[in-house]
Amino acid sequence: MVRRRQFLHLAVGATALATVSRVARAQAYPTRPVRLVVGTVAGATPDIIARVIGGWLSDRLGQPFVIENRPGAGGNIGAEAVVRAAPDGYTLHLAAAANAINASLYRNLNFNYIRDMAPVAGFARTPLVMEVNPSVPAKTVPEFIAYAKANPGKLNMASGGNGTPQHVSGELFKLLAGVQMQHVPYRGAALALTDLIGGQVQVMFDTIPASIEFIRAGKLRPLAVTSAARLDILPDLPTVGDFLPGYEATSWSGIAAPMGTPADIVQKLNQEMNAGLADPGVVARIADLGSTVLLNSPTEFGKFIAEETDKWAKVVKFSGATSE
Repeated sequence: MVRRRQFLHLAVGATALATVSRVARAQAYPTRPVRLVVGTVAGATPDIIARVIGGWLSDRLGQPFVIENRPGAGGNIGAEAVVRAAPDGYTLHLAAAANAINASLYRNLNFNYIRDMAPVAGFARTPLVMEVNPSVPAKTVPEFIAYAKANPGKLNMASGGNGTPQHVSGELFKLLAGVQMQHVPYRGAALALTDLIGGQVQVMFDTIPASIEFIRAGKLRPLAVTSAARLDILPDLPTVGDFLPGYEATSWSGIAAPMGTPADIVQKLNQEMNAGLADPGVVARIADLGSTVLLNSPTEFGKFIAEETDKWAKVVKFSGATSE
């Protein structure tokens, strides 16, 4: 009986010590700079968003959140680097729509994003805009669908490459509208946009920050936004879903960490990010990018990533797209 009481006393003490240790670790974190790995080049929309997040977290937590650009293989190089990193909260990943798309686009990935990453928090959703070269006679989505059906396979749809959000957004449109368009992948969305303005291709689904100035200058004609609701930045534009029920396509971003990262650190990062999403200054910067806030818990963000992965798997299968 004495030994049993001693054992219980030690067990309770060990549990209390572990709890205190976890609390102390979370309170102290971070004690050195944190790497935030982004799978795109500097200046791309995910990189811009990462710098907004990094700046906020640096100010709140008192340590630099250093942006590390690791482009290549559709963002997989950066993602794998984080998957292989120590799960200590000092290497984070800018989770993005590409990671959900890549799960079905790439057949031989060395990692599984859902299995190998711990979701921390969503941050922003960035709708795209369906836009055409002004030489295209259609001025509305219904007119465009009619024009595409009258000219099957003759319209060229540009994107920044196979499996990019621009590409799969267009493929989802083709699927729901029942139209044929020729996909023309470029080595980057900027090159695709240049040829769209020049008339070498006729239509593109592109991020609003990249296209907005060309739309305002009359060099591109916007037909609709790909979000579920209209946007303040382009208030006169309808949504694609107004004409094709069920259509919604957005690029999105958030933070993930290597699986096994302590839950208390994940929760602290989540709380600080959500505090940023409640800050008017941060919200205004997100709005300037044509984006909306993606506010959630780690569990909710994990569910969101899983749902996006399933959604785009169906579109990738329909399109026949591969990473090759």
